Amino acid sequence: MTIGLTPIIDFCHQRGRATVTHAVIVIFLEFFAWGLLTTPMLTVLHETFQQHEFLMNGLIQGVKGFLSFLSAPLIGALSDVWGRKSFLLMTVFFTCAPIPFMRLSPWWYFALISVSGAFSVTFSVIFAYVADITEEHERSTAYGLVSATFAASLVTSPAIGAFLSHRFGDSLVVLVATVIAVLDIAFVFFLVPESLPDKIRASGFSWQQADPFHSLRRVGQNPTVLLISVTVFLSYLPEAGQYSSFFLYLKQVIHFTPASIAAFIAMVGILSIIAQTVLLSVLMRSIGNKKTVLLGLCFQIVQLTWYGVGSQHWMVWAAGTIVALSSITFPAVSALVSYCASADQQGVVQGMITGIRGLCNGLGPALYGFIFFLFDVELSDTDPEPQTPQTETPLVPGPPFLIGACLVLVAIFVAIFIPENHKLSDDRSPKSTTDIEPLLQDTVIPALALPGQIF
Repeated sequence: MTIGLTPIIDFCHQRGRATVTHAVIVIFLEFFAWGLLTTPMLTVLHETFQQHEFLMNGLIQGVKGFLSFLSAPLIGALSDVWGRKSFLLMTVFFTCAPIPFMRLSPWWYFALISVSGAFSVTFSVIFAYVADITEEHERSTAYGLVSATFAASLVTSPAIGAFLSHRFGDSLVVLVATVIAVLDIAFVFFLVPESLPDKIRASGFSWQQADPFHSLRRVGQNPTVLLISVTVFLSYLPEAGQYSSFFLYLKQVIHFTPASIAAFIAMVGILSIIAQTVLLSVLMRSIGNKKTVLLGLCFQIVQLTWYGVGSQHWMVWAAGTIVALSSITFPAVSALVSYCASADQQGVVQGMITGIRGLCNGLGPALYGFIFFLFDVELSDTDPEPQTPQTETPLVPGPPFLIGACLVLVAIFVAIFIPENHKLSDDRSPKSTTDIEPLLQDTVIPALALPGQIF
């Protein structure tokens, strides 16, 4: 059987051409597997940590996010030198490795989730992969397609996972998710071609380039890098906090049923697909990259504000449509950052975005958890069914969302000053370029160290 498959595998390796479809399939399978675990994840979190599940969730996500921040620039830089496929295989494998341990050993499961942050930078490698095989004018559309695939993977997977869990138990859900994860790993290993030709790979690598703290210390030397980085940080910090607590918030504060939560996720996912494909493409052609980013940030302010003050079901559903519209921000920012780098620098430049988002994935859940605690909003999922709505609804049921809206408002003011058509490599310096990192070759500033995973 193995001998018979060898010619087919060799043909795929030799004759296969890297396409955006390969990236889309990898992202879909990975996040579909994790989406199935939405309901079992909440269950095992409560069973393992009892009354402290929200606190422990923030701690686990914080460790994972911080490790992602540390590793993203290193993985991105190495993929610029050695190619994308091996690092894509590594990130997918280690990101999915904790899945079977959810039933085998919950403590090992949460421990592996924490340390998997060191490799949970699939989006970084995928966006670099896409940048390798697309022209500059096609890149924003391709990024939108990849981001839309992330949304598509969450359209049905939480509902399917909840159904299987209810009918057959969590063990079957974990088994199905494990099988899908193995298929994803096999797909990368056997069928995904290398996207980065030898002739355009970076010629060298320096540890200074892979040090996120060194990059952060020097980020202010280049105004464009500073503005983009601050915009990403301020806009994604509240988004990361929202992802970490939103399902419990819907159930415990807004009193959504599990079926309503699954339907809400599906609606947002479908609308996000439309926004990140059709709408994003139209906006990029009509108003340009920078204005698309600004528009996405405006939508984010609206949805965060609405979540913060909305206490009725219809308000949350309406805000969900705005969430879909705000989803254009990330692919638009990725396209903007990609435009700033040359062909052999895409891994590092996407590692920059991944690292900042990874840092936010650590800080965001902790920030939201602290604000919920500060305002005495209880998110402990201790009851099997949603509670009966109270007669008196607080004036501001979701204070973290309002604070997040304020952060995004600051991000808009920062983004206004980002140059629209600016190549970082155009900032020539008369100084020696010795030991200057590949991302900003011939400049005086090195690279900074992103589903960004929900789990």
